[in-house]
Amino acid sequence: MAKKVISLLLASHPGPTVVVTVIATLLGVGLGYPPGRLLLLALAILCGQLSIGWSNDWLDAARDRAVERSDKPAARGDVSIATVRVSAFVALAAAVLLTIPLGPGALVAHVVAIAGGWAYNLGLKSTVASFVPFAVSFGVLPAIATLGQEQPALPQWWVFAAGALLGVAAHVTNVLPDLEDDARTGISGLPHRLGARLSGLLAFAALAVATVLITVGPGFPVRPLLIVGLVIGLAASVTGVVLLLRRSPTRLLMQLIMTCAIVDVAMLALSGQSVTV
Repeated sequence: MAKKVISLLLASHPGPTVVVTVIATLLGVGLGYPPGRLLLLALAILCGQLSIGWSNDWLDAARDRAVERSDKPAARGDVSIATVRVSAFVALAAAVLLTIPLGPGALVAHVVAIAGGWAYNLGLKSTVASFVPFAVSFGVLPAIATLGQEQPALPQWWVFAAGALLGVAAHVTNVLPDLEDDARTGISGLPHRLGARLSGLLAFAALAVATVLITVGPGFPVRPLLIVGLVIGLAASVTGVVLLLRRSPTRLLMQLIMTCAIVDVAMLALSGQSVTV
């Protein structure tokens, strides 16, 4: 039984699930959420991400089995596809129910974010618009936190823009390791059409612009910690671009992309109420 539970959890794409949940939680902390409301926000986002992860493994099971993906429990048969499918819908329902107490604005934003993830899994991943679900979902993610406050507020325009750019970078980071396997099963999203090198450049460019927006968005004078974040983020982006132009993409480049993204999220959290209108 324990093995089945572990396999089911591994089928949820635990890495991205945890990362997005932590991002939303950090935003809640930065906005001054009380503990109970913060827990509700974290659980709602967690369930939403679980539903997206499980729906991905359920819908991709046949494709993953065809390319012998050893990292996919459903494709290996460690957990039944039916179990993963039911779990996806249960998590979806839980995400909606947990978001309702945060208010109608947060609920709408969260439904849009989850819909983006499901739309990607249901077919947009195979189109030139494969980046759109990530841009939309990450773009509205801060809105779930700002609209879920006891005094709801919309995020500033630059927060939406920075979130969308982070989503584009996340899409590239998610796809790059699987380019060859995806090509064998007919997946042809934007990164597949651009190739690894151009996709990497796109990710670093998106992250660099996001870093600048998050730095200057709260207004002047710029906070010292945001300047530190700007220097770190731009240094990582420039390093990544130089490496990409000199050689093929490596694991180091993926780590640099993740570093930039983490810095950007930390900067957003440090911005506090400056992220709201």
